[in-house]
Amino acid sequence: MKQRRFFMIFALLLTIGLVLGACGTSDDTASSNEDGGSEDQNDSSESGNEGSEESTESESNSDFSVAMVTDVGGVDDKSFNQSAWEGLQEFGSNNGLEKGQGGFDYAQSESDADYLNNLTRLVKNDFNLIFGIGYKLNDAISQVSERYPDRQFAIVDSVVEGDNVASITFKEHQGSFLVGVAAAMKTESNKVGFVGGTESDLIKKFESGFRAGVKSVNKDIEIEVQYAGGFDKADKGKLIASNMYKQGTDVIYHASGATGNGVFAQAKDIKKNDPEANVWVIGVDRDQYEEGQIGDNNVTLTSMVKRVDIAVQDLSTKSMNGNFQSGVIKYGLDDDAISVATTNEKAYTEEISNSVNEWKQKITNGDIEVPSTREELQTYLDSL
Repeated sequence: MKQRRFFMIFALLLTIGLVLGACGTSDDTASSNEDGGSEDQNDSSESGNEGSEESTESESNSDFSVAMVTDVGGVDDKSFNQSAWEGLQEFGSNNGLEKGQGGFDYAQSESDADYLNNLTRLVKNDFNLIFGIGYKLNDAISQVSERYPDRQFAIVDSVVEGDNVASITFKEHQGSFLVGVAAAMKTESNKVGFVGGTESDLIKKFESGFRAGVKSVNKDIEIEVQYAGGFDKADKGKLIASNMYKQGTDVIYHASGATGNGVFAQAKDIKKNDPEANVWVIGVDRDQYEEGQIGDNNVTLTSMVKRVDIAVQDLSTKSMNGNFQSGVIKYGLDDDAISVATTNEKAYTEEISNSVNEWKQKITNGDIEVPSTREELQTYLDSL
């Protein structure tokens, strides 16, 4: 009996011990989960803070928007407007902006009458900084900047006064001088040509620099100059080029926007019919090597590269960071905003490259002052 009672007491104590042990295990697990949960929550909180910081940065960028208005050449002119748009796209990509309202965008102008309407529409769409691409937008930028003094504007290739206007200019005559040197060294007929868009002060700047560069190498080279009357006249550009090539011109430099597409088209037509024909085009504003490709040949000798894309990105970044710079901003050879393309290594020989670099050094050293007007050109030619 005593033995039976002993076993019953022992079993009862054993049961109580197991129950207490189980309770202790449950408490420990809960404590462990609470600690782990706290750590997870801390991690989540830190992650949330990081996300908040990223969001804040994104929101900071998304608070800024930028747009541009093209001239009649269009955003795909393979030249001036296209370079500007590529710069704006790069800026948008680098800063997490999307195309459209609240990000980056463009408005294309089909005629001069569209400039003011396009600029006004972009203002009403709340873009912070708005570019007018080309000197033809001068009057429209002047009007809209006065009407909206709290908005920032920029014009490329012209000067508009105003505390809220940045005027971006380039030393195109310097680059045009250098491609003139290349043309003079490449020609076999001693006849070269220049095709301009409109006969404006800006395009005469290209013409003057080009003619100075050609004559600096050989005063006896003939230079044919013609203007198409617009930057959107590819057919006219093709006709002018056709006449020049027929008269023996073998190198044509164009400063004519989309009109220059016709110059390339004519050179490629000639090359297609006669692969041995000696016809060349010098592109403008961006490296136009691809525009000259015809089968295994390429008619692009070189291009006078004007980094409108870099200027657009530079000012957009400054504006976004609260450092908008009004007034005249100049870009030239010194800061690599003007350069000469060397892509066509077969045509743009080492000899040409060396000579161009020698003349570039003279310009940057101040040994020669490149003419930017016809009057300055005449004075320069008289000194040769």
